[in-house]
Amino acid sequence: MSRSIDYGNLMHAAMRGLIQKVLTEVSKNGLPGNHHFFITFDTMHPDVELADWLSDRYPGDMTIVLEHWFENLEVTDEGFSVTLNFGDSPEPLYIPYDAIRTFVDPSVEFGLRFETQEDQDDEDEDDEEAPMDVDVEEEKADKPHKAEVVSLDKFRK
Repeated sequence: MSRSIDYGNLMHAAMRGLIQKVLTEVSKNGLPGNHHFFITFDTMHPDVELADWLSDRYPGDMTIVLEHWFENLEVTDEGFSVTLNFGDSPEPLYIPYDAIRTFVDPSVEFGLRFETQEDQDDEDEDDEEAPMDVDVEEEKADKPHKAEVVSLDKFRK
């Protein structure tokens, strides 16, 4: 059995660490400037905690926005919890980092997308140990219409 470096999963861990650091800073000091986040996550992930009516309404994916009103943002090494307002109904959520599919801060045109094994092409279905893909999209504020996308697919065997 040959050994190899699992760059895909290493990148996922690093990007989730970045999300943890950003959310930790926001939990301590609030959102700076015009920053706000769109976070899409897998509502069927076994460690996600949300109201039954929300998981019924969003079976699969749900996108939350951390912008004007949120409270009780608590960040741990495994995930974060936050209370959001859904039509005048505050609801607590817990989202583990492993459940996050996208994290976007449109104020600076920054985004992360985590692709799971099931998102792979048919040719990858036989490779059970294939690393997960990571796409990183980042755009500088001084280049408003040009984003760079980095995909780890080209490094896969």
